[in-house]
Amino acid sequence: MIAFLRWLRDVALGTLTGIAKFAFFVVLVIIGLFIAALVEGDGLPQRMVLNLDFRNVPPDSSHAATFLTPRTPPTMDTVLALDRAGRDSRVKGVFLQVGGGLPVAQAEEISAALVRFRATGRFVIAYAQGFNDTGLGDYLTAASADQIWMMPKSPFGPSGTGAGAIFLKGLFDKINAVPQIVKRADFKSAADMYMEKDYTGPDRVQTTAFLQSWYNSAVKAIAASRRLPAKTVSGMIDADPQFAEDALRAHLVDRLGFDGQAKDAAKTRAGGRSKLVTLGEYARATESESEAGSGPQVALIEGTGEIVDGQSGRSGFGGSENMAGDDYADAFLSAARNRNIKAILFRIDSPGGSVTASNQILEALKEAKAAGKPVIVSMGPLAASGGYYVATAADKIVAEPATLTGSIGVLTGKVSFGKSAQMIGVTADDIGIGRNALMDSAVTPYTADQLANLNHQADVIYADFMHKVADGRKLPFATVQNIAKGRVWTGADALPRGLVDELGTFWTAVGDVKTLIGVTPDTRVVFRRYPEKAGFFETLVGLLSGSAVGMRGMEGLAVLLNRPGVQETIRAIDAGTPHAPVELRAVNLPVQ
Repeated sequence: MIAFLRWLRDVALGTLTGIAKFAFFVVLVIIGLFIAALVEGDGLPQRMVLNLDFRNVPPDSSHAATFLTPRTPPTMDTVLALDRAGRDSRVKGVFLQVGGGLPVAQAEEISAALVRFRATGRFVIAYAQGFNDTGLGDYLTAASADQIWMMPKSPFGPSGTGAGAIFLKGLFDKINAVPQIVKRADFKSAADMYMEKDYTGPDRVQTTAFLQSWYNSAVKAIAASRRLPAKTVSGMIDADPQFAEDALRAHLVDRLGFDGQAKDAAKTRAGGRSKLVTLGEYARATESESEAGSGPQVALIEGTGEIVDGQSGRSGFGGSENMAGDDYADAFLSAARNRNIKAILFRIDSPGGSVTASNQILEALKEAKAAGKPVIVSMGPLAASGGYYVATAADKIVAEPATLTGSIGVLTGKVSFGKSAQMIGVTADDIGIGRNALMDSAVTPYTADQLANLNHQADVIYADFMHKVADGRKLPFATVQNIAKGRVWTGADALPRGLVDELGTFWTAVGDVKTLIGVTPDTRVVFRRYPEKAGFFETLVGLLSGSAVGMRGMEGLAVLLNRPGVQETIRAIDAGTPHAPVELRAVNLPVQ
């Protein structure tokens, strides 16, 4: 027994010694990286061209500083990084690659950021191995460059804007499934795929309208950028698909060549021994500059994805991309409590979701306003249904011309599959205590009383939604009733109806913030991002949360490493480490 206890002691001491050695090794590595960061600064070359690769469509923003960092950073990271690059004497220009099928609204934001970058005296060269997508977003982005290059004999295919949908009602009829969806009102089409066999009349009207609006906005912007008549641009779109040589003759592109030749042209234009640096590398190396300086501080709250109840469970290893009610309410209240914050800029890219979470976020926005913080909303590609609900009380709403917004409506319901299972010899049954205990059961349809109850819920929430819009937007209730009905509007169509205040991009909203806080247009503001992104060490703490000792040790290490002097080291590690409720939901929208 004594020998066994000694053996356990030796094992325990050996394990503890191993842990101590590992911890000491980690500290040594961190110290080494810290010293290297001090010596090398941010590690970027003294003359560079930034490479923006949009052959993958990025999200508008991201909650997590993921270790498996995608090649293309989120749009908002790109916008802020280009702003820093415009003040960085080492950055001479941008080499832009397109071809992933950017939506028009996203292209508007990126194009505006590139034009703003060019206004500082720098250049942008765009390159496409082919405009393969039939949508107009890729070419709209490329048109903001000084020059557009294409690979010889590659396709030039921007052909317009389009949408499509799949309808399951015929299948449900064959398998005896029973869809029961309640919607307010006629244009609320997210669940039409379950209830219909084709586009409804109202949905066909709204879809045609926003496709036309996208087309008009894109053609107008392309014509202005390329200095061509709008009719010429429309004519070329109608002639597509064509080839690069046809686009060159029509002055829609400037040069033909391969990617290596285009990159060499960009580096030659930059002069000296310039190097190509990815925007992701540049964004990570200079990220702290967004929160540095002596200008007025503005809280930047980036809301992306579905609106859900509770917390999002964000982590540096990815995590879900959504707007969790607890997280975003806390973000507004934290910004409101910070005396250094002068205003809040709320960026939204969301199709909506939970009614309760939307209400929670809206109430926190109102509390921030009551605390004296002006709130400006910048809408990204999508701010509809719940995504519009959370914006209604803002001091000002800025939308891009192609933003999809509105969708002031409600939907709820279920599809019952009890009879479907019987077709293959499977039986299903439920037992519930309480008349409506099984109301959400997927086995049996609603009773008449349950369906009446569901309609009542939809009526109450729909009326409340419209009242919030009327109050927040200072519109007559009758006007809101007319423009609601679950209808989606583009920013260009929402403006004359009073749903938004101004057309523009993120920097338009920043200009409005400056006006509200009483500073000059050329004053540089300092952004504080909320909710904070989860980084490497926060993630590691979460993974070790089952061990109190391990968690305390990692929290102590995180506190040490969160000191300003070692932030570059942490970024270096992040860069190199693998890393039937009632809903306010927009339609299943296309991304042309």
